[in-house]
Amino acid sequence: MASTTFFIIILAAILHAGWNAVVKGGEDKLLQMTAVMSGHIPFAVVTLFFVPALDFACWPNLMLGAIFHFGYQVYLVESYKKGDLSQVYPIARASAPLIATLVSFIFLGVDFGLTEILAIALIILGLISTVGMRIQNVPKAAAISAVITGCFIASYSLVDGYGGRLGGSPVAYYCWLSLINGPIMWLYCAKVSPPSLVNFFGNAKWVFFGGGLSSFAAYCMVMWAFSKAPIPVVMAIRETSIIFAFVIGILFLKEKMTMAKTIGTILAVSGIIVLRSF
Repeated sequence: MASTTFFIIILAAILHAGWNAVVKGGEDKLLQMTAVMSGHIPFAVVTLFFVPALDFACWPNLMLGAIFHFGYQVYLVESYKKGDLSQVYPIARASAPLIATLVSFIFLGVDFGLTEILAIALIILGLISTVGMRIQNVPKAAAISAVITGCFIASYSLVDGYGGRLGGSPVAYYCWLSLINGPIMWLYCAKVSPPSLVNFFGNAKWVFFGGGLSSFAAYCMVMWAFSKAPIPVVMAIRETSIIFAFVIGILFLKEKMTMAKTIGTILAVSGIIVLRSF
């Protein structure tokens, strides 16, 4: 993997951890998620003027991608409501590259080298290990929501990855997807929790701009990387965002660094080193 591609994915993972910390930290998580996704819209409009035009032969991918992103956002919020972030989030993020790898190998004919398989396995094992013994205490409903979230992550990643390639402009693809997804999330919030939108231009305005920018930039970077490397490999590196989330928690939220988190971090970083070295 080229150095530029690798470091862009790592930067995307850091940004991803940042905006998830924002959503997790808010009292109204649906409002936070809606603000972040709606915050993509102004940045998407501006970005479209600076990237190659999209070939709309990829419109089926755009439609499917919008559905899968919406499902991911809804179930991620549900996961946050039913269980702790440090319990359910690693399950969702670790299951996604595993599902994508299996689908790519069995159905899409993607050929993985032994090194890539070993690296992906190490990263997935590391992310799961961060949960530690607390996996026994994860509420059943939260675990189910987390796995469903992982399925949506794998689905939109594969659909978007191939959609960006088909459209000939990965970043433009996500710009158009943002223009579809943002209003959908707004309408969903308006329907299921109208009182939430009262604070949209109050406390949530900073989430709209800050969270929207970091989330939009992170996935644009990932979309670009999807066009340069195997999608499951990109996903495995990106999902190490949970490691950065733990670092944020330890440095700024006074969370403890447990043995499980330490072992998980070592395994995940080992996987990254393996991918980077070959």
